[in-house]
Amino acid sequence: MSAASTAESADFRGPLDVTRAATVVLDADSTVIGWSPAAAELLGYDPSDALGRPLTAFLSVRPAGGVLPAEAAGTPGPGPGPPSLFGNEIHVARTRDGRELLVATATCPLPGGAGVRGPGAPDRILVAAEVEALLHWESRLALLQGLATQSPVGLAIYDTDLRLSWSNTAYEREMGQPLAAFRGKRAEELYGAGSFVTPGYPHTLAGVMRQVLDTGEPVLDLHFRGQPPSDPGRDHLWSCAYYRLEDSHGHALGVCEDAFDITDRYRVQERLALLVEAGRRIGTVLDVATTAEEIAAVAVPDFAVTVRVDVTRAAVTGETAAVGSPADMSLLRVAERSARGSATPDPGVAEAGQPEAGRSPGEPPQPSPPPQPSPSLPAPPSPSPYPYPPVAYPPGSPQHRSLSSGGLVLDEGTLVVPLRAGGGILGLVTFDRGAGLGASGRPLGPDRATTFDNGEVALADELAARAAVCIDNARRYTRERTASLALQRQLLPHRLPPRSAVETAYRYLPADDVTGVGGDWFDVIPLSGTRVGLVVGDVVGHGLRAAATMGRLRTSVRAFAQLDMAPDELLTRLDDLVGQPAEERPDPYGGPVETYDVTTGATCLYVVYDPVSRRCVMARAGHLPPAIVGPGGQVSFPDLPAGPPLGLGGLPFESMEIDLPVDSLLALFTDGLVEARDHDIGRGLDTLGRVLGDRTASLEELCDRTVSELVPGGTSTDDTALLLVRTRELDAERVADWELTAEPLSVGRARELTTGQLEAWGLEELVFATQLVVSELVTNAVRYAGGPLGLRLIRDRTLVCEVADTGHTSPHLRHSEADDEGGRGLFIVAQLVQRWGTRYTPTGKTIWTEQTLPPAGTG
Repeated sequence: MSAASTAESADFRGPLDVTRAATVVLDADSTVIGWSPAAAELLGYDPSDALGRPLTAFLSVRPAGGVLPAEAAGTPGPGPGPPSLFGNEIHVARTRDGRELLVATATCPLPGGAGVRGPGAPDRILVAAEVEALLHWESRLALLQGLATQSPVGLAIYDTDLRLSWSNTAYEREMGQPLAAFRGKRAEELYGAGSFVTPGYPHTLAGVMRQVLDTGEPVLDLHFRGQPPSDPGRDHLWSCAYYRLEDSHGHALGVCEDAFDITDRYRVQERLALLVEAGRRIGTVLDVATTAEEIAAVAVPDFAVTVRVDVTRAAVTGETAAVGSPADMSLLRVAERSARGSATPDPGVAEAGQPEAGRSPGEPPQPSPPPQPSPSLPAPPSPSPYPYPPVAYPPGSPQHRSLSSGGLVLDEGTLVVPLRAGGGILGLVTFDRGAGLGASGRPLGPDRATTFDNGEVALADELAARAAVCIDNARRYTRERTASLALQRQLLPHRLPPRSAVETAYRYLPADDVTGVGGDWFDVIPLSGTRVGLVVGDVVGHGLRAAATMGRLRTSVRAFAQLDMAPDELLTRLDDLVGQPAEERPDPYGGPVETYDVTTGATCLYVVYDPVSRRCVMARAGHLPPAIVGPGGQVSFPDLPAGPPLGLGGLPFESMEIDLPVDSLLALFTDGLVEARDHDIGRGLDTLGRVLGDRTASLEELCDRTVSELVPGGTSTDDTALLLVRTRELDAERVADWELTAEPLSVGRARELTTGQLEAWGLEELVFATQLVVSELVTNAVRYAGGPLGLRLIRDRTLVCEVADTGHTSPHLRHSEADDEGGRGLFIVAQLVQRWGTRYTPTGKTIWTEQTLPPAGTG
């Protein structure tokens, strides 16, 4: 039978009720003189069989060989009589069919007693019922008693007018007074302006109870928020159920309410949910300002009305915190959020918690004008070089006390928690309750007073601890990224200065977006004779280690290029350098020091372009060949000998020389540009050729289009470098060259030719110095080398003077003694020119000098 049917069929009369129990009327001698139908049903004896017989014929004085139920064990009756259960005697009854039945009995004397009536007159009535039925009845009574006096669930009955008619003890405790003091009141008079927060139901108690009365459908598990009279000013949350009470004919008698106060449980769940939300939302990016905004967004409005996050300057810049008194730390306000309205974002802090425009996460903020003092902030003591307003707290303030002690400070609705990490303090988080109301005007929660309890203080400390770890990670990231970017800026060209030989544009995309550095590199190297060296290379790997190796290679290439080596010779020297094993030095304990040279697998492409002859000489070491786009837009990839990657050693490198028409486009790139997981290198080269074939676009536009099509989103699994070069030509009006014989008369001839050409160019100011330079260089060539001799003047951004001969011995400076008759010529030349040097050719060598041109209009 179901619980519902059991409740509907329940008889609230006890088993020993005279209307239900087996009733026996006895005289003074305990002779049966009355026998009820219930007694006949219980024992099986008809009245004719029982009347006139002694009671002992049916009931024993004590249990005969039976065992009392556990509930009655150890409960002997008063004196020597039979045992008792719930105040009733227990006997063993013998039924007509011979069974023994354990029964409980109660005796009620009749008025007058035996002394008044004669023999055979009624003296007392005995009622009997099975012990099992009595136990069941008493348990039901105990249940009702427990619900009324001991249950933690508040029970109340409202009549059809929705006035309170009965309540249990738990309900009285919520009211803080006995039932008589509030019986007859309506629900809204007891709980004030409380409301249900469960959607889909009326918001008021009266509305829900009226719905139950009208429909007869029970309502379960509703959450009601209100303030009980026993705890005014403090919200509680109850889980409630309502069902209609009916009489035996189905007429409504009222509504029963059972409510359980789940405020404490709700608070625990709320705090757990807040911690889960904090773990999900705090620290999504490695940026101090964003992390500060995230903790403020998590805490407002469910935990505090206003949250302010102030951090030290070291946290913003990524520096190590300065050693000193914590109370003297200068703080910057990086986040502030209030539930009373959208706070005005601080300069440099976007409304959604993103860093200021133009700044990547983790990048140190750029200086900006100092912000104006806010009414909620003290006036800044001095202009700040950061885009966050400085904050100064006066001595005695909760924030100053928190900094001084390094601990939490609770002060009348304000909780200040330090951001601690690595034994130091990175800043403060201030949680302010204010009036305890959120933006909607409702209380901040079911138990959200203006003060913080111990659990909330622990929760705030946990929130601040999580934020501190994330802020410290952001600080470390900022420091590492700043160092990496500084390294990258030193390893790669800051900018490519304009050259007469070429027009350039480039893009560099490291695969390691955390450090911002990679192993690819490019360079544009000015060479003698207005030539230019173009280089692009790739080191296996990513990050700082590959970048360090790349820096070594780039420096070596520049050094070899300044020696005017041919491309194949330069790669040979670079291969020898890379292939040298690193020296193993013992550590202080005698063991070898591990080296981290990343060499094998590095590739390089080196190109030299001469704008005078329009000749391009190139060689590669395992690298992809360049793309060449002619003036008409035709794209080709020259069949350049591959050469082995750097570091293998023992294999030759070969150069290729080609003539480039004026306005040709030369593209040098690494494999990260044209090779990807979703397509092979051939498809990438085809796309590159198609993009570069647009001759109407500028180099910058071509760079952007190439990256957008080949590296979608700007991210790649490999470092990417792209260098675009548009070639130019120095016309005959800017170049003059002559061939001279190797005889002393050529010295004077060289001076004459030089003077005439400089006067034609309007460079009379340089005639005297250039004559001395040409005289010395030609004289040395006649004296120490053989003919024929070559003299060339180039007017570019500097005045270039070159003297070529067939010798292979390079002149060098030396200090002459006071009595020496010679040896000072080259020293004088070095003082007259900006720089000078020697380059070797297949037929000999060329000595070159460069002189600064006079300012325009002074010639």
